[in-house]
Amino acid sequence: MIAIIDYGAGNIQSVSKALRHIGCDCFVTRDRDAVLKADGAVLPGVGSFGDTVDTLDRFGIRDTAVDFIRSGKPFFGICLGLQLLFPASEESPGARGLGVFDGSITRIPGGEGLKIPHMGWNSLEIKKHARLFKGIEGEPYVYFVHSYYLTAADPSIVAAQTRYGVTIDAAVEQGNVFATQFHPEKSGDVGLQILRNFAEIVEGN
Repeated sequence: MIAIIDYGAGNIQSVSKALRHIGCDCFVTRDRDAVLKADGAVLPGVGSFGDTVDTLDRFGIRDTAVDFIRSGKPFFGICLGLQLLFPASEESPGARGLGVFDGSITRIPGGEGLKIPHMGWNSLEIKKHARLFKGIEGEPYVYFVHSYYLTAADPSIVAAQTRYGVTIDAAVEQGNVFATQFHPEKSGDVGLQILRNFAEIVEGN
């Protein structure tokens, strides 16, 4: 059973629908005990880094997410859910992320005719043998909606990158923690395969 952590993010229902579409048992909750009892957890996200951090703290979700990660059970951050795994974002100076990994979240510079936010389909360069990308070949296209991007301090955690004026660390994977800057729930068959892979990791944990 996978808990989708509810703090009011706009893509929660689409994540839930996608997981149910692939036959995955999941539920939406912000109850700490329910999250911690789940076999896996997903932290979706869209919107402002600072506003989201405030909401996480108001609902006590920060500690719940960190404790779940420390439990060793599989955890998946999506879009802003990836950025929240890092200490801070240029978008919201002073706002404190979860600090699970180290790296910088900075605004995509734009220019060269590139529109910000980055919204649309981009190909991925898969950087390592990542469990999240099992069965996915070549340079798959996935769907992005974001204005800020990750540069991880430790390149070994980077599972995939893309280019949009700059090199974007588009997915990370280390131990029981997985995250994508793109939206697998909006990325067609490739995205559904990524979600299947996460569900298999949860089942095998």
